[in-house]
Amino acid sequence: MSIKFEHKPHAHVEERKKKGPSKVRDEHVGINGKIAIFLTTVVGTMWCAYFFSALALFALPDAMKGGLLTMVQWLSQTFIQLVMLSVIMVGQNIMGQASDKRAEMTYKDAEATFEEAKQIQMHLKEQDDAINAILERLEKLAKEKGA
Repeated sequence: MSIKFEHKPHAHVEERKKKGPSKVRDEHVGINGKIAIFLTTVVGTMWCAYFFSALALFALPDAMKGGLLTMVQWLSQTFIQLVMLSVIMVGQNIMGQASDKRAEMTYKDAEATFEEAKQIQMHLKEQDDAINAILERLEKLAKEKGA
């Protein structure tokens, strides 16, 4: 009688170790995607928001002359849309970076847990070997007593 167990690691483990965590910047994009990324990078900055603010402010004197309706239209259609476009994109860039950091940390946590599990498996293997040695000795003693 002996313990017979052979650990077979899951195929996903090795495949995942090679790939690492997914990140936004690793995504494959074609020419249109590259153009979009370039424009997003340029427009998604606070400097662009400042530029859009200055651009919108050039039209403010004319908007003030046109009355309340013109002022509301200028505020909503010109200033808020132009400036908020860049501000929202800056926020999304920051959130994307935070998401990449979380993915990296989750990957490292999973990798550490996997290493811990491997050590537990090695420990269990040693225990199995020790138990098998004890069982062999018990069987030997039982044979000697029974003989």
